Amino acid sequence: MIKTKVVSTGGEFAVKAGGKNPLLLMAGPCVIESREKCFKLAEKLKKFAEKNNVSYIFKASFDKANRSSVDAFRGPGILDGLEILGEIRNTFGMPVVTDIHEPWQAELAAKYVDVLQIPAFLCRQTDLLIAAGETGCVVNVKKMQCLAAEDMSQVIKKLESTGNKRIMLTERGESFGYRNLVADMRNLMILKEFGYPVIFDATHSVQRPGALGTGSGGDGKWAPALARAAVATGACDGVFIETYENPAEALSDGANALAFKALPELWSQLIAIDSIAKGR
Repeated sequence: MIKTKVVSTGGEFAVKAGGKNPLLLMAGPCVIESREKCFKLAEKLKKFAEKNNVSYIFKASFDKANRSSVDAFRGPGILDGLEILGEIRNTFGMPVVTDIHEPWQAELAAKYVDVLQIPAFLCRQTDLLIAAGETGCVVNVKKMQCLAAEDMSQVIKKLESTGNKRIMLTERGESFGYRNLVADMRNLMILKEFGYPVIFDATHSVQRPGALGTGSGGDGKWAPALARAAVATGACDGVFIETYENPAEALSDGANALAFKALPELWSQLIAIDSIAKGR
């Protein structure tokens, strides 16, 4: 088994990924729909994490800048959104991850969250990667859907050029023709060879980009199966899951999201599989 660097979010709410640390869960809504909804889900996820001793990072975006339609809901924007995320972080005492889309957003977002996430479509954007790396925050990079896993080596070098080695790499599905993705489990093992923690994005891997014309479709019912398969490779240090109480009502990515009520059983299965795969 390849030795993986341990990456910690640091601070008073620190969680660790990689090495012999427990399987990490990154979960939450795709985008902040309202302060009330975000807080309600964050509270449920916090209770779930505490009850089940889960190493957990809350996920939500302040802006979804790559929606299919110009009329699609994008979120509250960076200022209001970061305030909500910062409040969730401090209220519930848990680290938070959010997407950034432009270099100028990195320094500002780093004041409110613990992990900066680079969206898959933007993983080759040099200025964005450099700006994220220079904050000193943990940077989670999602591999582009059309990028070979081996080519993430250049993405890593861009981040490392800033002196920042607090890096996580996320597999989120590979383009498989038009409007479809496939999860190539080999990618997890290839990414693992770079020595940084590897995350599997279970819900975006079942997305159908643009399939609804003005939005993306998806097959959320298959996300648990792919999550189990990914963890079974032994290459996963964490799993990324977008979740809602009622995905059918979500304003973004509801078609591929997991219902919150299904999370406890799935996580129990993933922990058991992880223990076997890693000989724990």
